[in-house]
Amino acid sequence: MSEFTHLDETGAARMVDVSAKDIGARTATATGRVLLSSAVVELLRSGEVPKGDALGVARIAGIMGAKRTPDLIPLCHPIALHGVKVTLDVEDWGVAITCRVKTADRTGVEMEALTAVSVAALALIDMVKAVDPAAVVTDVRVEEKTGGKTGVWTRP
Repeated sequence: MSEFTHLDETGAARMVDVSAKDIGARTATATGRVLLSSAVVELLRSGEVPKGDALGVARIAGIMGAKRTPDLIPLCHPIALHGVKVTLDVEDWGVAITCRVKTADRTGVEMEALTAVSVAALALIDMVKAVDPAAVVTDVRVEEKTGGKTGVWTRP
């Protein structure tokens, strides 16, 4: 048997069987940043982005992204999400994105939180690309997870 959980004895990729794991409350928080021009920052603050409510669209896109994670990441388990909160904070350098995902299931929701942040960032860029084609998505990462056999993990 392979020491890698996502490989079978022949080395082929497989979805890990989590059916024997206990159901439990699990959370994950991920963050990311979209670096933007000062012109776009001002448009976001004034609510005058030419395409409309860029932050609202990005927030909904992030929630939708979390819900579609197993459709995008090949070995992710489809799990019931019990809560997805996406926040976007306009800063002088761009937008800080935070997503917290909750479930009561057999596996964690780190990938859902990361996907939500990534999709929110991409949706934001789509909304502002006409004004700032040089926008950059950066620093997408898990900040904290809770639940499961490892308990609480927080980025050092």
